[in-house]
Amino acid sequence: MAVKAYVMMKVSSGSEREVCRKIVEFDEVMDVSIVYGEFDIIAKVKVEELEELENFLSESIRSIPSVMLTSTMIVAREYKGKAMRNALKIKSL
Repeated sequence: MAVKAYVMMKVSSGSEREVCRKIVEFDEVMDVSIVYGEFDIIAKVKVEELEELENFLSESIRSIPSVMLTSTMIVAREYKGKAMRNALKIKSL
């Protein structure tokens, strides 16, 4: 069963866009956003196994020199909002 997670990152000041450009190229990454608050970047990722998530974080995300800290939240259950449901209806027409 697929595992989805949100990976929040603190990065070196001014490196947000560069880090996003690198991260968005990984196959595991669904989307990446620059955010304001405790963290600088949040990425939604999808892997097939929990072990694959561990490897992805260690070998891909944490190996980027500008990434100083990560925090990961594994998705337990997902609900689609109205905007997403409407977008899915339009695509299926």
